Amino acid sequence: MSDISKNQWTETVDVCVVGAGHAGCEAALACARLNFDTVIFTVSIDSIALMPCNPNVGGSSKGHLVREVDALGGEMGKNIDKTFIQSKMLNMSKGPAVHSLRAQADKSEYSRSMRRVLENTDHLTVKQAEIVKLLTENGKVTGVVTNTGTTYFCKAVILCTGTYLKARCLCGESITYTGPSGLQAANSLSASLIENGVKLRRFKTGTPARMDKRSIDFSKMTEQFGDERIVPFSFSTDPDSIQKEQVSCWLTYTNEETHKIIRANLDRSPIYAGVIEGTGPRYCPSIEDKVVKFSDKDRHQVFIEPEGLYTNEMYIGGMSSSLPEDVQLKMYRTVPGLENCKIVRNAYAIEYDCLEPNQLLPSLESKIIKGLFCAGQFNGSSGYEEAAAQGIMAGINAAQFLRGEEPLILDRSEAYIGVLIDDLVTKDNREPYRMMTSRAEYRLLLRQDNADLRLREKGHKIGLVSDEEMKITLYKAEEISKEINRLKGVIVGANRRVCEFLNEHGSNELHTGVSLAELLCRPELDYEMLAPLDPNRPVLSKDVIEQVVINIKYEGYIERQLQQVHKFKKTEKKLIPADIDYDDVKSLRIEARQKLKEFRPLNVGQASRLSGVTPADVSVLLIYLSQKKD
Repeated sequence: MSDISKNQWTETVDVCVVGAGHAGCEAALACARLNFDTVIFTVSIDSIALMPCNPNVGGSSKGHLVREVDALGGEMGKNIDKTFIQSKMLNMSKGPAVHSLRAQADKSEYSRSMRRVLENTDHLTVKQAEIVKLLTENGKVTGVVTNTGTTYFCKAVILCTGTYLKARCLCGESITYTGPSGLQAANSLSASLIENGVKLRRFKTGTPARMDKRSIDFSKMTEQFGDERIVPFSFSTDPDSIQKEQVSCWLTYTNEETHKIIRANLDRSPIYAGVIEGTGPRYCPSIEDKVVKFSDKDRHQVFIEPEGLYTNEMYIGGMSSSLPEDVQLKMYRTVPGLENCKIVRNAYAIEYDCLEPNQLLPSLESKIIKGLFCAGQFNGSSGYEEAAAQGIMAGINAAQFLRGEEPLILDRSEAYIGVLIDDLVTKDNREPYRMMTSRAEYRLLLRQDNADLRLREKGHKIGLVSDEEMKITLYKAEEISKEINRLKGVIVGANRRVCEFLNEHGSNELHTGVSLAELLCRPELDYEMLAPLDPNRPVLSKDVIEQVVINIKYEGYIERQLQQVHKFKKTEKKLIPADIDYDDVKSLRIEARQKLKEFRPLNVGQASRLSGVTPADVSVLLIYLSQKKD
């Protein structure tokens, strides 16, 4: 640890959170709410919970993460419920496993609202300062140093630096050494981390232009409406309290003229000119990447989304770019409705330093520095929701670390958060990681609608979910179970009245008595339709009915996944000794041995998910472990 001058100011707290983006906010709130004195640092107070890119929360698979953060006692779901301007449940034409809530946010109000929460939380101090140094001693965190020389001694540090570390923004030939939205970059901390043995890499992301609403011709676009009945993100939000008038979004498309301009100017794009060092996100490509990599497509979707109720800025979703300003203007003006558009903020790419996350334990604690936790885009992920999910887990586990208790680790069968963190710490991610429903093997069990039933008990045990909230969840679970059992026990006879009812609804007649649950399994029938055959049904809430219907209709599939989870749990319980010498495991392939040495998996399940480790390698490892045990 570096010597601290007697002339420098020092403070002592429990936890220091570096960065006040979506990860930092959740991490700091978790620690403070668990009664640990916490200080959260940000380069600008006005950037708390900033949305530098898309003005929305949720979306496919991301909505699952927000619901899980809420179930654990986090803030993101509550905050978007207070500040949304349009809300929509996506993928409703598909099964419940992929239904995902998405809400447009009033960006400014979202940030202000989260700031109010932070500033009024006990045990939490918000501090505008850049952290330039990490202090350690004997492999343990001891504090951080600000750019003004103040030292904060602490027992745990949570790094949530987002896209600020040595950040630079690129727009054609123009390069500015700033963080997102022109905010100050953090240029000193990277060197301190490297000095402490932390391995960093360079990633890149980008954002599209913002347009003046008055310069857009919406008559040439397709209007996109929110849902008629708004569903809240937070399980604590009363649905009736958020029913309100919503603003519209708009859909238009690029065309061959757009693509022609892009292709003619690729040499002026930093991405293709070799100026950008970092790797960009595969699943959120720039418009240049779309045109080059999907050359068979004659058009791409463009979503025009309002940035808030009290601004004329419109977000041009789907057209992220790092092309020069003059090319951007020509390109955007080929899109129907944008022929006379005026750019308020240019599109740009941003590259930044981030962590190689294989240096982290599943608790998000560093493998080499005790008490150092990492979360958000610093861990090589992308997206506000992925950041918030890691943030609350890092905050919880920093608190558990300070308590001297075991960390909370969610596995792949328990939560999308478990999938996200497991993928980050076990896979060799060479690009910003984005959550998708296809990454979750047990997605029928991990639905966004049952996140409270899956995770609230864990949040309550940790101390972030109140007794009252837990009581409500237990009551809900009891009501679901009772109604499922009741429907299985109510038998409907094959009489004329029932057969006429079924014919009216396009369903086959009965030849023998069946339960209401069996009728509900028919795809053409739903719970409300069956009311005439069920005069004694109880009055239940919409969310209880939803769970009853899903559990009955998908019972066979759910049972199959539960069996798969049982097998999965067996491999997760087969622990690998921390001091194992993989050179002693004969018959392991060289690549597998290298990967196992590098990642040091905690159990056989983790080992099996490492790229480069085959099922044959896992079998060899299992044999070795059983022999050692004997």
